[in-house]
Amino acid sequence: MNPIAIFGHRGARGLLPENTLEGFACAHAIGLTGVEFDVGLSEDGIAAVHHDPRPNPDIARAADGIYVGKDAPLLRDLPYARIAQYDVGRLRPGSDYEARYPDQRPIDGAHIPSLDAALGALAGLDLLIEVKTFPDRPDDTAAPEAMAASVIASLRRNGALEDAVLFAFDWRVLRVAAALEPCLRRCCLSAPDTVAEGRLWLDGADLGQFDGRLPRAVAATGAACWAPFHASLDQADLAEAQSLGLRVLPWTVNTPEAFERMIALGVDGMISDRPDLARSAVEAVGGIVAGPGFVRSFGASIGI
Repeated sequence: MNPIAIFGHRGARGLLPENTLEGFACAHAIGLTGVEFDVGLSEDGIAAVHHDPRPNPDIARAADGIYVGKDAPLLRDLPYARIAQYDVGRLRPGSDYEARYPDQRPIDGAHIPSLDAALGALAGLDLLIEVKTFPDRPDDTAAPEAMAASVIASLRRNGALEDAVLFAFDWRVLRVAAALEPCLRRCCLSAPDTVAEGRLWLDGADLGQFDGRLPRAVAATGAACWAPFHASLDQADLAEAQSLGLRVLPWTVNTPEAFERMIALGVDGMISDRPDLARSAVEAVGGIVAGPGFVRSFGASIGI
């Protein structure tokens, strides 16, 4: 069995508040390959580490301690200094989110970090950076060009290009990034709904041109890896992807049954809200967890 990479999803959100420096510290403590996290762009062009286009009502509190509503301002309409003031260290009591992650330990005072701060906190770990744009809601975020440029500039400033993989469901982001920084490794995210609306999410790709085979469409972008939703991944797609030189990193693998299935399939890595359990699952079958530096073993992305 080849070493399997384990990445904490949004830091390690099953254990600590998502996309926070505190959660990123957990990744070091557990001994992970690296961390997956999300990036948006502020009004003043600063990359901020947050999953949603607005402060998430289930985690974000304003200075008065009250959780924001669904009408919270878009990140793109706020200067980063305002974004950094939100407290995202405690799940909203009684929310579905709280029920899903009962083991998450709250840390009041945890805030939304900048990408620069995140890269500093994650030094020495591999980085899976998801750029959050929404082709079905284009006005919710900055344009793919601005988003990719900001992330790449931060990676250059921090000397982190070699340790990073740029992720996106919106494959336009990956095409733009390839033109701006061809050496930056890229990964195509996919989910059943984005594949069903391929013309929108897959940068206009027509799967019919690839005999309906998604791994072939991914490889045609020049990406180094593919990150499918774990439940949609089967042996045929995995084998084809790996034969095309792609690393396969399914998300979000959280249960014992899912760990067992992914390990049995032979995936290259797993992205998990409970990376501690994912690590234990690999070790329980005599496997080895890949250390940091795993992404440097990827075949380099090819400019498109």
